[in-house]
Amino acid sequence: MTTKSTSPAAWSGMVPVEDTALAVTDTGGTGIPVVYLNGQFATQGYWRHVIADLGGGWRHITYDERARGRSRRSADYSFAAAVRDVDAVLAARDVPRAVLVGWSYGALVAAHRANRNPERTIGAVLVDGAFPYDWLDEAMERRIRTLFRRMSWFLPLLRPTGLAPRMTAAQQAESNIEVGVISRERELGPVLDAITVPVRYVVASGTSFGSRGDEQERIRTSLDGVTARNPNIVVSAKVSSNHGALLKKDFPAITAAVREVAALDGERP
Repeated sequence: MTTKSTSPAAWSGMVPVEDTALAVTDTGGTGIPVVYLNGQFATQGYWRHVIADLGGGWRHITYDERARGRSRRSADYSFAAAVRDVDAVLAARDVPRAVLVGWSYGALVAAHRANRNPERTIGAVLVDGAFPYDWLDEAMERRIRTLFRRMSWFLPLLRPTGLAPRMTAAQQAESNIEVGVISRERELGPVLDAITVPVRYVVASGTSFGSRGDEQERIRTSLDGVTARNPNIVVSAKVSSNHGALLKKDFPAITAAVREVAALDGERP
């Protein structure tokens, strides 16, 4: 049976978490709760097309991660902190179970949270992220550090516009490198293999920021082994947009996956 709330009111504000506070928006209502997990340095505004397409029959919960958007800085920008923040936000909004929808970095967060807390997860939609692939080596580490070092001079200019987090270039580089470690097949593969709730992938095409040639497409092929091993995980759509554009241009594929995951919850014992 799908979990619904008892008609909470719409709410927007700051949720204290550890040494920081997160900017949260909750549309309220009695619909199935959906929590949206952002790309690594993105904000909750990126989900507006998905939310509009799903409509008012759902309870939409979005938030800015630490030092992103309107959320405050922290001493901890680790992946573990990002996963803890999901539980903190849902506890603050009194949501016992939700559909997790994560894009890019947020897909990794959703996968780990679904693995650890199946009883509190209706299902998950992973949008062009959470691919178990060994793409990080010493050369890639150097490339990431060089990229963010070169960007360091103009990142402060972007922060007032919301296009860059309130993190240093070095902190952003370390966060990217941590993603590479977490994404290794030996790290992420067992997490995905152990998921027991319905998961649907929406996969982009082409490159993403910082990728070269066909490396992004090669990374995406790692899903073949995942879906072969775990019947709970299915690729529901391969869309034409690239990694950065699919939330805006191919949002119907994401909303279709959300509806499918929610419907499957009603069939579970």
